[in-house]
Amino acid sequence: MKITWLGHSSFRIEIEDAVLLVDPWLTGNPMFPQDRRAEALSGATHILLTHGHGDHAGDALTLSKELGAPLVGIYDLISWWQEKHGVEGIGFNKGGTVTLNGAKVTMVNAVHSSSVSSDNGPVYAGAEAGFMIAGEDHVIYLSGDTDIMADMGWMGEYHKPDIGILSCGGHFTMDMDRAAFAAKKYFDFKTLIPCHYRTFAALEQNADTLRAALPLARVIEPEVLQPIEV
Repeated sequence: MKITWLGHSSFRIEIEDAVLLVDPWLTGNPMFPQDRRAEALSGATHILLTHGHGDHAGDALTLSKELGAPLVGIYDLISWWQEKHGVEGIGFNKGGTVTLNGAKVTMVNAVHSSSVSSDNGPVYAGAEAGFMIAGEDHVIYLSGDTDIMADMGWMGEYHKPDIGILSCGGHFTMDMDRAAFAAKKYFDFKTLIPCHYRTFAALEQNADTLRAALPLARVIEPEVLQPIEV
C-alpha cells in the first residue's frame, strides 16, 4: 500500500487494485507542484470525495472527465453532478460500503459543512463524511474535515483502523491537540498522518503536538509526492 500526500487534504492511495484520488484539489493548491500533475494522477481509478468545498472537490468534475474515473461520495452531490454534468459516479451514504477494485470503502460520519459555490452563492452539497478504507490487511480511517465527535468511539471499536489520516490544522477542523485527544481516546493507530494543515497561515504548521502526545504511534508528517509505504 502506498499513501501519497498531494498537499492540504488531497491524497493518492494505492490499495488492492485501486488508485484512489481523495479530495484531489490541485488547481490553486499552494503546496502542489503543478509540473508534477501527471505523476499524481497516473493510473487513478476512482475519485473519492469527503464533501463539496472547493479545497476538496474543486477539481473533481474536471478530473473525472479527464481520467474517466468515477466520482465516489455522498449520494446527493454525486447524483446531482451525474445529472447536471454527465459524469460517471458512485453515490452512497453513511453506513454504506462500496468495493472499488478490491478496496472496501465505508462512509462514516464527520462534523463539518458541505456546499459548492455558484453564481447565486453556496449550494447545499449533501452531508460531510469520512471514510474507512479496508484492504491489504489494513484499515485506514480518513476523517475528512471534522471536529472530535462521540461517534469516533464506536467507529474505532467497530472498524479498528490501524492507520489514521486526520484533519489537524485547526480553524476549520480539529487542531493538533484535539486530534491527539481523539486518537488517544477512540483509536489505536499504528500509523498517523496529519492533513489539512500547513497550507495557509491560519492553519497549524507542524505536528509536534500530535507526535508528543502519541509516543507509541508512528506519526508521519508527509511531504508532497513522497509515497508512504505501509
